[in-house]
Amino acid sequence: MWAELGNAPGAGLAWDWVQIGSGVLAMANPMCVVTNLRLVGERGELLSVNEAALYYNRMVCALPWQDEVWRVLKAA
Repeated sequence: MWAELGNAPGAGLAWDWVQIGSGVLAMANPMCVVTNLRLVGERGELLSVNEAALYYNRMVCALPWQDEVWRVLKAA
């Protein structure tokens, strides 16, 4: 889980991951990101689950989560 905590209500993203090689981690299912975020389009319309999945996937790919998971795995 990746979350932002502050004075405002928090935002979070969660996803399953798999190890597909030595030191190689990937999202188990790029279409399955659990979040409390809701995205809107250019005209203010709420994006569908499928439309928003692309953006959630991009968010996950932009986060340094693989390094952190790998660090924890090596320490275990």
